[in-house]
Amino acid sequence: MLSVVYPQRMTSQPTAGAVLPDAAAAPDRTSPIDRAARSIAMSAGLTAITLRRMAATSGLPPATVASHEPSMGALAGRTFSDLAHEEIDDMAARLVGAASPLDALKTLVESLLGPAHDLSKTIWADAWSTGRHNDFVATAAREAMLAWQSLLVEILVAGAEAGQFSVNRPDLAAQQFFALIDSTTAYALVGYLDSDARSLLVTRSLEVALGLPEGTF
Repeated sequence: MLSVVYPQRMTSQPTAGAVLPDAAAAPDRTSPIDRAARSIAMSAGLTAITLRRMAATSGLPPATVASHEPSMGALAGRTFSDLAHEEIDDMAARLVGAASPLDALKTLVESLLGPAHDLSKTIWADAWSTGRHNDFVATAAREAMLAWQSLLVEILVAGAEAGQFSVNRPDLAAQQFFALIDSTTAYALVGYLDSDARSLLVTRSLEVALGLPEGTF
């Protein structure tokens, strides 16, 4: 069984001197404001989290929203962080019961390439783009990616120790895997390659990186 450890969310400071809200002082994630931010992020994207839209979606007066969330940029960053880490938490819980590192890896790969993950991948693509102009989102994306990579590295190390994988640099293999996940997500958004071709690009590259036979995934 795997003992999953990964970085805490939203711990480092964003670039350009912006300051993230204190996580301990963050509002209740079930509040109307947070529910509205999540709804907007998943339906229209992180850049759509504006004061006007937040007020319309939450049903609260703009002044009330602004008093609780003076920075829409910070709210967008926290919203993405929460959504991303919830998915990581869910995956980590699923992997704890895996019979072997290879089984855990198959579960992770199948989940990330499956249709149920499409919305999450779209939000990730949105975060990478939005993060160019929003330091809070950039910080959240970096930290969530480190968490995903840490989760995969643990699987790869355990698999190498068990003789299931042949990999000298688990960290590099994990970075390569998620780079392919992100790039094929971008391909999907513009209709480049079909779904099977995009999945094969990811799975065959991972098989080669780990010394696994073709068709393992």
